[in-house]
Amino acid sequence: QLQLVESGGGLVQPGGSLRLSCAASGSSLDFYTVGWFRQAPGKEREGVSCRRHDRSTYYADSVKGRFTISRDNAQNTVYLQMNDLKPEDTAVYYCTATLAAMCRAGDPDAFWGQGTQVTVSS
Repeated sequence: QLQLVESGGGLVQPGGSLRLSCAASGSSLDFYTVGWFRQAPGKEREGVSCRRHDRSTYYADSVKGRFTISRDNAQNTVYLQMNDLKPEDTAVYYCTATLAAMCRAGDPDAFWGQGTQVTVSS
């Protein structure tokens, strides 16, 4: 059973950077599509970035040019580098992994981490 544990969240000022990590255990991520979602208070969970098995990537328009998803197969870890953070990026960030071709919030077979809080505030 694949397990995902996020880390790296915290409080950062606008314009700052954070790198989120998602460490996997129980199975290799090699054949999984991996991604990041976020959920702000009172809002639905939204996709942030997704990296498919063929290395193609997807980014939400709101984070394009600022966020970068990457994976280290040797460490069995997925990362989300977040630069030029804005107050509207404040949310709980969740890591996900699925054998499907694309990341979907409603994927019944996806694995999810417990989330890590990111707060962008001065």
